[in-house]
Amino acid sequence: MNATITDIFLTQLRAHKTINESEETYRLDTILFIEQHRSGWWQRSTLNGHVTAAAWLVNAQLTHALLLHHAKLDRWLQPGGHIDDTDNTPSDGALREAMEETGLPGLLLADPVLFDVDVHTIPQRLDEVAHLHYDVRYLVVAKNSSVTLSHESLGSRWIALDEIANSNMDESITRLAKKSISFGTE
Repeated sequence: MNATITDIFLTQLRAHKTINESEETYRLDTILFIEQHRSGWWQRSTLNGHVTAAAWLVNAQLTHALLLHHAKLDRWLQPGGHIDDTDNTPSDGALREAMEETGLPGLLLADPVLFDVDVHTIPQRLDEVAHLHYDVRYLVVAKNSSVTLSHESLGSRWIALDEIANSNMDESITRLAKKSISFGTE
């Protein structure tokens, strides 16, 4: 990513409206991280952490979201992952990751601006040290619901947004569902 993309992305992060204290902390931490790593904030080679991009994937009716059972982390999560050097923007990375992980054609950004910001720890594994993912999420709409899983996932489920919002899932997932419900009523 060049300096211009970095500056545009920082402007988007600064303008992003968070819905609670934890997301606000994540937003500020992500801004600080990018400012400290301007030339490699998205690169996996930035070992202490890097920005990743995810798609909060909802159906066209805004009633259900797609969660994938992540094989390495053994958790139900939204599609997403590392931003590649070939991605022009973080939102491009989120769309690419969603298509690769779900096989769903024709995914569309519901809104070009950030939908959510999260920071989480990725545990140490044989081939990598523990590090942070500064995860930026975009609201993405799927016209089709027929998923073709990649090798990165063990399963997929379309789950009603209200069920997710009222579940005991991770706060970052329930927060996304609550935002989606609000987005659908705007």
